[in-house]
Amino acid sequence: MIKIGNIHLPNFPLLLAPMEDVSDPPFRRLCKEYGADLVYSEFISSEGLIRDAIKSKKKLDIFDDERPVGIQIFGGDEEAMSLSTEIAAAVKPDLVDINFGCPVKKVVSKGAGAGVLKDIDLMVRLTEACVKSTELPVTVKTRLGWDNDSINIHEVAERLQDVGIQALSIHGRTRCQMYKGVADWRPIAEVKNNPRIHIPIFGNGDIDSPQKAVEFKNRYGVDGIMIGRASIGNPWFFKEVKHYIATGELLNPPDITERVNAVKKHLIRSCEWKGERVGILEMRRHYANYFKGLENFKAFRARLVSSLEKEEILEILNELETIYI
Repeated sequence: MIKIGNIHLPNFPLLLAPMEDVSDPPFRRLCKEYGADLVYSEFISSEGLIRDAIKSKKKLDIFDDERPVGIQIFGGDEEAMSLSTEIAAAVKPDLVDINFGCPVKKVVSKGAGAGVLKDIDLMVRLTEACVKSTELPVTVKTRLGWDNDSINIHEVAERLQDVGIQALSIHGRTRCQMYKGVADWRPIAEVKNNPRIHIPIFGNGDIDSPQKAVEFKNRYGVDGIMIGRASIGNPWFFKEVKHYIATGELLNPPDITERVNAVKKHLIRSCEWKGERVGILEMRRHYANYFKGLENFKAFRARLVSSLEKEEILEILNELETIYI
């Protein structure tokens, strides 16, 4: 059993990575149903929370059927991070996670996300400010370093553990790599094998098949894995990984009925949570992923993304299932 504070997770848990415009409550709940053991909110700007920005506040919504769930925040100012931790804790998540890994320019340019990798002392101060602001477990997600010449994850892990974080998720790339090249899990394994480290260490990056999940589990010895892009339009990936770990056998891919049912749940929950119009508009980015590889799907996709009526979209999905069954 893996423990993060008072959170009990199974051995070798599977975590849903926090992903902007993807890991909202409707998608998190789907992934939970398919086997995700711990899920995270989209990352939330500390400055946005303090300004009472509507978009940031909306990202604080959590539901009991997705627990355990973490709220992830980012920022580069100690006072702002401290206050935003208090705001996040007020909605009663199971933990608060700090993003020191986002590589996108608009975040890094503000001295946040992976931008903090240039200044470990600042990273430690920001983390300590968050830890002191809540009784909830505080965890961190980060990268190996800024670039190949400054891989500092070994020092980062020790120092962040020393100021009180209770788990660390490491993406096996530097900031300069963005999402290109191959994730290097060797430094992640070195952190895990460091005798000074006693908190759970989760690996992230390039887990795109059940076979690779088991291979990396055995090769690098991490406590669990965080799954990001492989889950987009594919929430059953968690079930597939768990089945392969347990049996060594691959599950058959989801049939058209399972795909359609997942999309319906996602659509209906999005409309319930965001309102019908916004829910419909934001679902449009997901259809191509859910039905990836389906022959002659283009015409159906055109209809799905042009409709503004939930019932009409559900009818199109029923028609799609009937044709491809």
